[in-house]
Amino acid sequence: MNKQAIKLAILLLLSVGLNAQRQMESLSRGVSAVRNAQGQVFISWRMLVTDPADLAFNVYVTVGNGRIVKLNGNPVNNVTGFLDINTDTLNARRYDIRSVVKGKETLERVSSFTLPAGNKPYFSIPLKTPQGYSPNDGSFADLDGDGEYEIVLHQAGRGRDNSQAGVTDPPIFQAYKMDGTLLWTINLGRNIREGAHYTQFMVYDLDGDGRAEIAMKTADGSMDAKGTIIGDSSKDWRNTNGYILSGPEYLTIFDGLTGAALATTDYIPPRYPDTITPSTDQLKEMWGDGYGNRMDRFLGAIAYLDGKTRSVVLTRGYYTRSVLAAWNFRNGKLTHLWTFDSDNDPPGNRPYRGQGNHNLTVADVDGDGKDEIVFGAMTIDDDGKGLYSTGLGHGDALHVSDLDPSRPGLEVFDIQERFDDAGANFRDAKTGEVIWKIASVKAGADGEGPGRGLALDVDPRYPGYECWVAGAGITGMYDCKGNKIAEKTPACNMGIFWDGDLLSEILNSTHVEKWDYQNATTIKLLEAADYGCRSNNGTKANPVLSADLWGDWREEVIYKTADNQELRIFSTPFPTKYKFYTLMQDPQYRLSIAWQNVAYNQPPHTSFYFGDGMKNPPKPNIVLVKPKDPRHETVSKKAE
Repeated sequence: MNKQAIKLAILLLLSVGLNAQRQMESLSRGVSAVRNAQGQVFISWRMLVTDPADLAFNVYVTVGNGRIVKLNGNPVNNVTGFLDINTDTLNARRYDIRSVVKGKETLERVSSFTLPAGNKPYFSIPLKTPQGYSPNDGSFADLDGDGEYEIVLHQAGRGRDNSQAGVTDPPIFQAYKMDGTLLWTINLGRNIREGAHYTQFMVYDLDGDGRAEIAMKTADGSMDAKGTIIGDSSKDWRNTNGYILSGPEYLTIFDGLTGAALATTDYIPPRYPDTITPSTDQLKEMWGDGYGNRMDRFLGAIAYLDGKTRSVVLTRGYYTRSVLAAWNFRNGKLTHLWTFDSDNDPPGNRPYRGQGNHNLTVADVDGDGKDEIVFGAMTIDDDGKGLYSTGLGHGDALHVSDLDPSRPGLEVFDIQERFDDAGANFRDAKTGEVIWKIASVKAGADGEGPGRGLALDVDPRYPGYECWVAGAGITGMYDCKGNKIAEKTPACNMGIFWDGDLLSEILNSTHVEKWDYQNATTIKLLEAADYGCRSNNGTKANPVLSADLWGDWREEVIYKTADNQELRIFSTPFPTKYKFYTLMQDPQYRLSIAWQNVAYNQPPHTSFYFGDGMKNPPKPNIVLVKPKDPRHETVSKKAE
């Protein structure tokens, strides 16, 4: 084949990836209603990528006596929200949203939300939490194919960090509808250890039938919601320290609606080859220690590796050896796509050793329409080959988006914890080129870097995202060019779109706060602890989930209650003048929600610059898939 033919073939392959449409869930209007401090009700709903530009809406309320009243005069067309100034809290109020095209209401199914009587500023989901357990991370997806989200909730009992010896409780997972109906319970059994680094659960429509499945690591004695046992329930592989260093390991796909196990296969990679029983020294050589710490650090993600259909990527290790394995689930069967191993063939993978974080990100970093796995300080291409390794090593925080809109493509803000390179860095997501970095004052042979880092647009005086770090003597805020702009910073944890402008707010523990950039302080907008809520995971202090679950493009935040018997969903009570399609139809953001539960939770980011001075979000190249009937036949609606 001559050079011209090779060039044409490459262009053809690229065009296939760029033109492929990602299959994504079909959503309803997602109406929500919340009371503000004055007792008024803010109603909002989703704009969808399939909506025509001139689509408008009428807002109706049904009061206690059954009377239906239209609230708006002219159709609402410049936003997807409406403020009902009625302050009646004695009666429930049902709000209906109807689409209007060219002055006429369409035949689209009416979307509604019932606001209970009272003045609670949150939506409640009652739980059936097992005795001795507590709600931890959650993931939302459409489990039954009706266009509405359900929640899959990790119920955590007694747990242990990988560095800590001790027996743990079996991890339990439950699925709930929004009204608190318990759909199912899965118990992973005694041979799966409980802790932030062990069980990463991926909830997504993996086979394109319009309903989500759940992918998790299982072992002997794991039991699905129907009572079916995976492997051998008589086996107890725990050693005297509570670690599980032997016995089979599996990957299982569970049905999202029923909790039944659909397919099970061997987990890749195994702890060690079946042909050997390794000594402590051999384990240490493979994974960095011999007692079960580094080899049992797991991560997970969903990615569109072919630009069209979704795959599940599960991993093992990041401090030393790192292994990523990609799978497809189609027609009830699991198919292994590829494995990337930093320590094995090809030998060129060795620079990828020790580059992983306690988290990862999925994004199309090279613009070919297919997803890459940003695995801390390295990135793996859609075909399972190494795209680049920076060599900067392990860190705790990772942020990927168009952080600097003056540059083409996406950027990565990452922190690194140890040795000479300890500090923070800002790199090109496609090439790995380090654009700027900050060295820790404690860097050196035995040095360490910051434990936290965050990138959000919180200050309109500087273009792009601001980046800040906490600890290691380099606490401070930097603009996207690496210039230090403030000594003081807001909390270095998570972010949330809340108050209606284009800047992000700060989400930390049970607080939502606005960064007052002129006075270098924060203004509290929400304190969920005032309503009996608690955060998760100790000093990590994250919610059950934060995501654009319903309503307009702003995000919701979900917390557990102090008694562990309820989830409370808080939505913004503030109107906005901006009209954007739901963030859940931006592919990168949607996949961020799928991996948010992984290890040290990180905030979701969009695939485009979202901040002060932004353009309208680009239309994603997606096709919406939903079941045609209960037998889950597939129909599609194209997003033009």
